[in-house]
Amino acid sequence: MPVDAGTASPKREAGDRGRRMNVLVVGEALIDVVVGRDGSTEHVGGSPLNVAVGLSRLGVPTTFGTQLGSDARGALVRKHLSASSVRPLLLAPTHDDTSVATAEIADDGSAVYAFDVTWDATTQLDVADFDAVHVGSLGAVLEPGAAVVVGLAAAARERGIPVSFDPNVRLPVEPDARVWRNAFARLMPYVTYLKMSDEDAQVLSPGTAPADLARALASETTLVAITCGRNGSYLATSSGGCWTDVGATAVADTIGAGDSYMAAMVTWLADRDWRGPGSISQAELHQLGSFASSCAAITCSRPSADPPWARELATDDEP
Repeated sequence: MPVDAGTASPKREAGDRGRRMNVLVVGEALIDVVVGRDGSTEHVGGSPLNVAVGLSRLGVPTTFGTQLGSDARGALVRKHLSASSVRPLLLAPTHDDTSVATAEIADDGSAVYAFDVTWDATTQLDVADFDAVHVGSLGAVLEPGAAVVVGLAAAARERGIPVSFDPNVRLPVEPDARVWRNAFARLMPYVTYLKMSDEDAQVLSPGTAPADLARALASETTLVAITCGRNGSYLATSSGGCWTDVGATAVADTIGAGDSYMAAMVTWLADRDWRGPGSISQAELHQLGSFASSCAAITCSRPSADPPWARELATDDEP
């Protein structure tokens, strides 16, 4: 399978806290065309890509399996990955054009999306070289590539490799909520750590309160986190759950905030050798939620999906 030449996965320095393992992220990469009051700009994006970049910036060696076009936008994505030391793993087939998401920014910083995305990956990936796998968003629902993602998650589960999942529902791409629910149900048997937004929750389980849904799903997996914007996030395990607040911050926009939360969540778990069922205490849940929320807040404070680097985090917020 083709691998881009470039920056190798970062190595942990001697004495670094914890043991951060190699993570494989698989899913779509695209260009965010952001339309605001002052015109439009283009930024590299895609939920799985943002998670991969967020992980690497927090010091977790990360490989990103994706499809890129041979156009100038594809070159921009490659440059962006290299700048954050993410190792790209290009999946067949190749295409001329890189996928695009257009985000119109409202006065409150929220974004409304439209998509032109292709996800038809056929490359069968070997999980043996990785210690964890992250999947989600369009890569987990758009066929035929979604079948590859499910197969990857199943193979990881069989080997005892933890799988994290963020459904990151995007109805403008696939407006049928049943498709998202079916994709969610198909992946959940293989998922170790789950994160979603309250908006995702209302598509996947309409009318269910975030805390109730998190507690229910925690019976099926090790850890569940549901983010609720300014209202904080609810984290749950089979032993219980807790709310964590989000600190006050000036919001430029919310693009990539949930992806930063997801990356921080995986980073926290990687530093603790991937906690299993029943091994995360209530105090640790709160610590995890606070750390992830602080990373998301930094992302919200600047335009587009620009997750924090480890050096930007206050000592008390580090995992």
